[in-house]
Amino acid sequence: MSLIEPTNYTSVMPNDTANVEQQVINRIKENKSQKNQLKETAKEFEAIFIAKMFSLMDETVDREGGIFGEDTKYYDTFKSYMYNQMGRQLANNPHSTFGFAKQIYEQMEKYVSE
Repeated sequence: MSLIEPTNYTSVMPNDTANVEQQVINRIKENKSQKNQLKETAKEFEAIFIAKMFSLMDETVDREGGIFGEDTKYYDTFKSYMYNQMGRQLANNPHSTFGFAKQIYEQMEKYVSE
């Protein structure tokens, strides 16, 4: 594989990358407790919010003359995947969370049963 013109980007990323969101939904549904489902859903909401924030921030960067050259669909796909993963890691880490998940859970827990 050439560094300038890669022939197959799909071999670099796992095959299930496109199904990550579905896997997260299935993992949440597997919880028997509605409160646990709510907690996981709130964390996922925070993760999506953070990923979207990163994506919007990235759009403000001036790339003219940048070291990575032109953006390509492969580069955009990788950035999207990276922002989603960073969002999930930040939302699930008690030291880096924005706190949205906790607030959502506390406000919604009274509406769900055990």
